[in-house]
Amino acid sequence: MSEVLLSVKDLEISSPETPIVQQLNFELKASETLAIVGESGSGKSLSSLALMGLLPQNLKAQGSIVYQKRELLKNTEEDWRKLRGKDIAMIFQEPMSALNPSMTCGKQVAEILEIHSDLSAKAIEEKVMALFTKVELPRAESLYKSYPHQLSGGQKQRVMIAMAIACDPKILIADEPTTALDVSVQAGILSLLKKLQEEKGMAMLFISHDLGVVRKVADEIMVMHLGRVKESASAEKLFRSPQDPYTKGLLACRPTADTYYRRLPLVRDFLQDDYHQSEVLSPTVREDRAKMKLKQEPLFRIHDLEKIYRSSQGIWAKKVEHKALNKVGFEVFPRESLGLVGESGSGKTTLGRILVGLEKAEQGQVFFKDQDIANASAKQWRALHKSIQIIFQDPFSALNPKIPIGEAIASVIRKRKRADKKQAEMETKELLEKVGLLADYYPRYPHEFSGGQRQRIGIARALAVQPEFIVCDESVSALDVSVQAQILNLLNDLKDEFGFTYLFISHDLQIVKYFCDRILVLQDGHLVESGFSEEIYREAKEEYTKKLIAAVEG
Repeated sequence: MSEVLLSVKDLEISSPETPIVQQLNFELKASETLAIVGESGSGKSLSSLALMGLLPQNLKAQGSIVYQKRELLKNTEEDWRKLRGKDIAMIFQEPMSALNPSMTCGKQVAEILEIHSDLSAKAIEEKVMALFTKVELPRAESLYKSYPHQLSGGQKQRVMIAMAIACDPKILIADEPTTALDVSVQAGILSLLKKLQEEKGMAMLFISHDLGVVRKVADEIMVMHLGRVKESASAEKLFRSPQDPYTKGLLACRPTADTYYRRLPLVRDFLQDDYHQSEVLSPTVREDRAKMKLKQEPLFRIHDLEKIYRSSQGIWAKKVEHKALNKVGFEVFPRESLGLVGESGSGKTTLGRILVGLEKAEQGQVFFKDQDIANASAKQWRALHKSIQIIFQDPFSALNPKIPIGEAIASVIRKRKRADKKQAEMETKELLEKVGLLADYYPRYPHEFSGGQRQRIGIARALAVQPEFIVCDESVSALDVSVQAQILNLLNDLKDEFGFTYLFISHDLQIVKYFCDRILVLQDGHLVESGFSEEIYREAKEEYTKKLIAAVEG
């Protein structure tokens, strides 16, 4: 029987006005992985911060957190400093914001060892190098001297893991450690965490909103909703027979390779007694419908598209060329959803940006209807943007924080229609309601909305010009699975109503298979495979495509 390292009893976290987490109870045993699952706002990350003594000052924790017979809620700040990193360590969700941009990666890991060990400077440097090798970072010596911005997302996450395990902690808290990473990078991070856990006998508290990810790592699962535990069971039991309607909803709303519902179920559907599943479309019907769309004249025709990025490290340094796209060619047909998949650096976003005029191609042709737009002027693009729009991955950075969201949309309508202020405001409020928001949100600012709401605002702004073609660039990748389902349903509804055509860029093949008629696979700037969604999943020809599928399915 494994030793109980951490015992949490009747933990409550509250602000002066309201309770946020209530009656939280669990135990964490040595070598065990306990996953806490729930949507944003469920209290899972706050609960983990309480275990590290890192709660914001306006929040108060009550109850009991016992680690190796010590009551942590009685800790002084000095006690917490001795504990953090040495006994309990944490991998944060966003490594770029957790790492210091002005300090080399090696120095940041070394700092932990300087605080918690008596090793010499040389021994610390050697240990950091060994840690980088252990977390499977390439070129450990080079990365030791590199800054965070010079690393990929997966590499930054591995630096964070090296920092967390530097002092061999008994407990490792991993807060959404794979969110927004490529599926293959995600699979590598999960595999690494399991390997390190087995080697060191660590207990792991794994926090996620994605039950698909949790299934690969967890021994026990605790499901939280609005600050309360809804269900707790072994991973095997919870996936085999979930008991709580909320858990059933979380499991159902994430598309899988076998999801054929016309509309994805939502979590809130399972909390209603009279819920009935939507129409099911067989793989044959889906493929037949996709084939019918290919009998039309193409909306886009892309031929031999090339894009080269050039960079240099200094004034006298030799310029380095990177070919982001290499002779890429394909067609897009009216009213279809075309999926574009590949790992980071494959050229997906570059291709999407060229199609909406945010980048220019080096060579090749891009025909929109019968107009070659590859080298269109700024004036021509102003007209084209009435037909071609983009929904960005991060709607918050795409919105001006100083302008109310209603005004951001209304200004687009005024320019497009030369409408007066009153008419534009009325149309904006109709658009907000169309995407599932309230007209009353018109005067609010971007920071007042959740991630899912901001994505809806981004969609409303794209709709304001009534386009024919929309590029969705990782538009659901960082959202809760339940919000993902809502946005995917919304995009499908709008497609049915307005006849939109989508280029849907994603690293997640299961979402792409559900949402798209056809799939294009990019690898290092080359189009390596294309076909109908069912066909690609059924019999992928390229090893690279098979690897992407296997990484999602685990």
